Amino acid sequence: MRRTVFLIFSLFTCLTGSSQYYFEGQIADQQSEKTIYLSIIEDYRKFGRISMEQILKKTTTDSLGYFKFEGDNLNDDNRIYRIHLDDCADNATHSEHFFGNCEYSRSILFIANNNDTVTFPTSFANQVLCEITSTNSTSAAFLNIDVLKEEMAFDFNEFRSNANKKLNSKKWFNTLQKYGKDLNEPLAELYIFNFLSDKRNETYDYYLKDIGSNTYYTDLGERLESKYADASFTDLYLNEIAIDQQLVNKNAPNTNFWKWLLPILLLLSIILNIYLVLRQRRNSHNLQNESLAKLTEQENNIVQQILENKTNKEIAAIMFISVSTVKTHINNIYKKLAVTSRDEIKQRF
Repeated sequence: MRRTVFLIFSLFTCLTGSSQYYFEGQIADQQSEKTIYLSIIEDYRKFGRISMEQILKKTTTDSLGYFKFEGDNLNDDNRIYRIHLDDCADNATHSEHFFGNCEYSRSILFIANNNDTVTFPTSFANQVLCEITSTNSTSAAFLNIDVLKEEMAFDFNEFRSNANKKLNSKKWFNTLQKYGKDLNEPLAELYIFNFLSDKRNETYDYYLKDIGSNTYYTDLGERLESKYADASFTDLYLNEIAIDQQLVNKNAPNTNFWKWLLPILLLLSIILNIYLVLRQRRNSHNLQNESLAKLTEQENNIVQQILENKTNKEIAAIMFISVSTVKTHINNIYKKLAVTSRDEIKQRF
C-alpha cells in the first residue's frame, strides 16, 4: 500500500512540475517512534561526524518503521545529505550519544537536490540505511566509493611491506580519482579527496607526494568553481589545496637549483684551472726574467748550452774556453740562482 502511495506521489510531482524533494525509507519492521534526522554536510571534513549545526529536519518512524522527509526548501543544485537514525537511549548523556554514535545508531550519506525522490529500503538481511534508490544517478556514489575503499584496504593489508604500500598507493589513487572524475560530480570527488588526504590514513604520505606533481587537484578545483562557485566547500577545498601545495613545494628540493648548480660549478672549475695555469706561466716567466737578469752574458750563454743538454767539454769547445772556466761559471750560476744541479736550472727555465 505504501509503495502504491509513493508511486502515485512521484507521478503527481512529475505531472505538476513542482520542485519538491521526497526522502523515505524503512529502518526495520515494528520499530516505531525512532528519531530520524536529515542533515546537510557543507564541510567535507565532517563526513564522519554528526553535529547539531548540520541538522535540517527530524522525524519519527511510524508503527511499521517507515519515515519520510518532504518539502521544497533544499538547494536546487546537488548537495551532500545524511539520514541519521539516533537509537540512543532517551536518558543517554555520554559522548557517544552527543556525536550520534550509540551502539545501534545508523547513518548514510547521499547526494540529492530539491527535485529528487530518494528511498532507503531495508536490505535482504534486514540491514538499515545501506541501500539507495533515487531519481538522481549520483545519489549512491558514496556507497560505490566505499566498496572501492574496502578493496583498497584489502590490497594494503595483504602485504604490509613498503614496496606493496608504494605500488598500491599509486594504483588506488589513480583508480579512485578516475572513478570520481568519470561520475561528473565533484561532490563525489570531494568524498574521495577527504579520504585520500586524511592525515590519519596510510594514504596521507603518498597524497603529499601526489599533490606536488599531479594536476588532478588543480583540475578538481576548477570543476568545483565551475559547478559550485558559491558553495562554502569549494572555498574550503581551494584554500586547503593551496596550503598543502605550498607546504610540499617548501619542503621539496629545488630541482631547478640543482639543475643549474652543477653546470655552474663545472664552469667555475674550468675558469679556475685556466687562471691557475696562466698565473703559473706568468710567474714562471717573471722568475726566468729575474734569474737571467742576475747572470752575466757569458753565464747566460752557458745556461742556454745546459738547457740543450751540452756537457762541460762541449760547452768549452763551443765557447772557446777551458773546461775549468766552464766549471767556474757554472758554480757562479748555481750561487746566483740558488740551485744545486743542472736539473734545477732546467726546471727554472
